[in-house]
Amino acid sequence: MIRRVTVPSLFPPPSYSHASVVEAGTRLAFLAGSVPLDARGELVGPGDPVRQAEQVIANLREQLQAVGSDLEHVVATDVYVVSGEPAVLSAVWAVVEASGLSAGPHSSTLIGVACLGYSGQLVEITATAVVPE
Repeated sequence: MIRRVTVPSLFPPPSYSHASVVEAGTRLAFLAGSVPLDARGELVGPGDPVRQAEQVIANLREQLQAVGSDLEHVVATDVYVVSGEPAVLSAVWAVVEASGLSAGPHSSTLIGVACLGYSGQLVEITATAVVPE
């Protein structure tokens, strides 16, 4: 159903693939950005990008379950982190790796940004996933 491609002529990515190919006729889910808010709408982990990343992954799991999918079926993500420091981006990426999200490995882009939509928000992840039959 999903063919993950790492291009031999390119530098090998550490824990993601260069591309994911999904056969025509497969159902896809395009998820809105998962944010670090709890069920009451309160920010989780103020000032702590790692804790926020953990909440974002938990919320992403909920989004995926709601459409009949899971982390294993994610084919692409964009991971946004409010920081210009590679060490902070790496710490957030470590949470992504530990979650099993990169087990595919999926195609991903890790992006340092100036700000996100909620006050105090440091992490957001958008995703595209296959919805298995």
